[in-house]
Amino acid sequence: MQLGIVGLGRMGGNIARRLMRDGHTTVVHDRDAKAVEALTREGATGAGDLAALVKQMSTPRAVWVMLPAGEPTEQTIAQLADLLGPDDVIIDGGNTFYKDDIRRAQQLAERKLHYVDVGTSGGVWGLERGYCMMIGAEKVIFERLEPLFKTLAPGVGDIPRTRGRSGPTERAEQGYIHAGPAGAGHFVKMIHNGIEYGLMQAYAEGFDILKTKASDSLPVDQRFDLNLPEIAEVWRRGSVVTSWLLDLTADAMVEDPQLGNYSGSVSDSGEGRWTIDAAVEQAVPVPVLASALFARFRSRQQQGTYGDKVLGAMRFGFGGHVEKKGE
Repeated sequence: MQLGIVGLGRMGGNIARRLMRDGHTTVVHDRDAKAVEALTREGATGAGDLAALVKQMSTPRAVWVMLPAGEPTEQTIAQLADLLGPDDVIIDGGNTFYKDDIRRAQQLAERKLHYVDVGTSGGVWGLERGYCMMIGAEKVIFERLEPLFKTLAPGVGDIPRTRGRSGPTERAEQGYIHAGPAGAGHFVKMIHNGIEYGLMQAYAEGFDILKTKASDSLPVDQRFDLNLPEIAEVWRRGSVVTSWLLDLTADAMVEDPQLGNYSGSVSDSGEGRWTIDAAVEQAVPVPVLASALFARFRSRQQQGTYGDKVLGAMRFGFGGHVEKKGE
């Protein structure tokens, strides 16, 4: 299949590469001409602007927008809507607020265009590992685009099947689902990120306790100079708290147990806030997720703790996020 891709950053470029590896064709555009040139050398068709991208595609077209949420995505979708024709599809794979998806889908439907929201997880590792995708779309459009999703997804891999599942593997086991209509994909991804905040905060606080066990404020006979890289490693081996987040933490600690390259100033992407907003709207208590969000606010305003540096190491590990105090 053919896919247009707008935005060739940490994830967009690798989405194009993974598709091309499996025989799909891509037409790509980015404000950075060097990013376009790089992918053109790898087999993509480059486009200098959105009009050129649309002109070089066959109908019905599908264009994946992989840009920061907010104005960059909003403006790009508006421009594409003026360039595309009936039955074409606009896909938003960024971290958009789900209510914006619902609005856009309604507006684009009036112009006989289709809208798909793809909550995408996988970060900078997606090229090799694949992308976990939560997709909001009309069922017929989801099925039209499914060959693309199947290529981008991780596949079954070597993960054991969940007890009770049998027969042919289902979409969820391959790493993608049709979550529901427009907005459902990003809603599920939003909650995913809210949970991510809580998991990361739990690791951060635990390692902070371990680190401060050597503090001078404790009685000498109660101090332990613990080897944190070794603790992270042993927890990876058969422990109930093992996870990819712990793997990334262990990687960072082997490189530098003090995590000196991390400021301890940890941003929130916006999805953590939206998750808390949704919880308030639905009257669902989420004390862990709320505390994790507030901890990030605190890290931006005060001296970062060792636990905050653990958060920074995880964020860099899966998303390539590089942060400095106050940014």
